[in-house]
Amino acid sequence: MDKLIEGLSADEARTKFGCAKALRILSERRPDLLYPRFDLFVRLLDCKNKILQWNAIFVLSNLTSVDAEDKFTAIFDKYFSPICGPVMITAANVIRGGSRIARAKPNLADRIAREVLKVARARYQTPECRNVAIGHAVLALAEFIDLIRDSAPVLRFVRKQLKNPRPATRRKAERFLKRGM
Repeated sequence: MDKLIEGLSADEARTKFGCAKALRILSERRPDLLYPRFDLFVRLLDCKNKILQWNAIFVLSNLTSVDAEDKFTAIFDKYFSPICGPVMITAANVIRGGSRIARAKPNLADRIAREVLKVARARYQTPECRNVAIGHAVLALAEFIDLIRDSAPVLRFVRKQLKNPRPATRRKAERFLKRGM
């Protein structure tokens, strides 16, 4: 594992990104092994290299399942801040991570839902980017709607997406609502 961590600093992109991917996979399968390195992944949230940043987003969401020291609460706002923009892919990765975090830490589900709903007012490069991110939000919210105490704002948000100009996002909203929400 130390070699994978060292590889994140490699000059060669293939090595750097290969190590990042391996660490992401390791975080899915054995988050306990990476939890002692939690702070390293927090620092990567500020990395200028978007691929390393995106992998850190995924790793941190996976580490919440073993977060006995409740480290995530201290970085909650930092983690979810990309939802408002300007990079849609970063926002979408955070939104997807949010559903994993809500499942691992149900006490944060309402707070996470409020963060995810900020996508409705987000500013990305284009309006179409916002519609793509909204589609990710609909899917993510569906994964933890059962944990949200006040689901009314979520349902209003999803119902509005029935008129979303992006067909794929409209279909996601339709499927969400057909599931009996």
